[in-house]
Amino acid sequence: MMTSLADMSDGSSELPASPLPTHATLATRLCALVGVDLPIVQTGMGWVSGARLTSATAESGGLGFLATVTMTLDELRTAIGKVRDRTDRPFGINVRADQADLAQRLAVGAEADVIVVSFAGAATRDAISAVHDVGAVAIATVGRRRHAEKMAEWGIDAVIAQGGEGGGHTGDVPTSLLVPDVVDAIGGQIPVIAAGGMFDGRSLIAALAWGADGIAMGTRFLLTRESHVPDEVKQHYLAAAVTDTVRTTGIDGSPQRVIATDVIAGLERAPIRALPAAVANAVRFARDTGTPIRTLLREGRAMRHSQELTWTQLVMAANAPMMTKAAMVDGRLDAGILPSGQVCGVIDAIPSVAEVMRNVVTEAITTLHRLEGSS
Repeated sequence: MMTSLADMSDGSSELPASPLPTHATLATRLCALVGVDLPIVQTGMGWVSGARLTSATAESGGLGFLATVTMTLDELRTAIGKVRDRTDRPFGINVRADQADLAQRLAVGAEADVIVVSFAGAATRDAISAVHDVGAVAIATVGRRRHAEKMAEWGIDAVIAQGGEGGGHTGDVPTSLLVPDVVDAIGGQIPVIAAGGMFDGRSLIAALAWGADGIAMGTRFLLTRESHVPDEVKQHYLAAAVTDTVRTTGIDGSPQRVIATDVIAGLERAPIRALPAAVANAVRFARDTGTPIRTLLREGRAMRHSQELTWTQLVMAANAPMMTKAAMVDGRLDAGILPSGQVCGVIDAIPSVAEVMRNVVTEAITTLHRLEGSS
């Protein structure tokens, strides 16, 4: 039986012992758009961003996203309820634009006053409109200037510009080049959030200097005490250097940044050998998430058309969530994949979310004072 994020969400998070320091520079358009205190986003990482992590981020002043793509509708309701039991602060849900039950998922979020929705993968004009129809803010992730321009044209409310350093599905343009380019293109219209290599207060100030309105972090939040990733897997991340990740198309045909392992090396050498297991896992994923096989096939055909995938790549794409679960939930490093940004190589501790937020804000303000020439 599959363990869901809704089931893995027990336990209380550690909250800040005292109010965080403040600085007017940190009150950005992102904060005003979604009603948070700090321009810091915890991304919706599949199998990682559960109720405990999301609520801890919200309570600490940031914007947390609950990863819902791998949840059934009932699990989604349960997880949202657990976040709501712990905080009355704003948080978001992360969805896929091509999910057959997207409207139902958005309705569940709206019932609980979830006012922010981000997309795992590409957003569509119709999906953005559906988010707006329930009164929520829509945020998409982009890896190129032209993608950001299209999202703005379609009415997106904010974008996360993720550079190639970022983990999971990612582009090939470095964050330091992508973010200013996206800001120049659409920053006058909507907030831009920088992602890829973000992990501390200096990252935040660098992003603001590029013209962004905040930062989004995945790997940094994955490596916190509220993350449900098994301890032995977290230790594997801590042991990785900045050169120990690889950007590969061997998992599902689309570039992903993951920690380099024997599993990844095998997929890159001969992905076809993994096909029989991939088919079985794709069927299991459909069963465990309550997705009818016919729906999986319909979504698959649409994905194949929109992304120009081969049938082998398509089956591997359906299998990818289960490979992630194998590592992130079951702790099976011998069978799973470890999505990670290169930033894993500069992280050396597993603090609480509250400590991460306090450290980022304190260092950001110290950096601002240094740049301003004050103490």
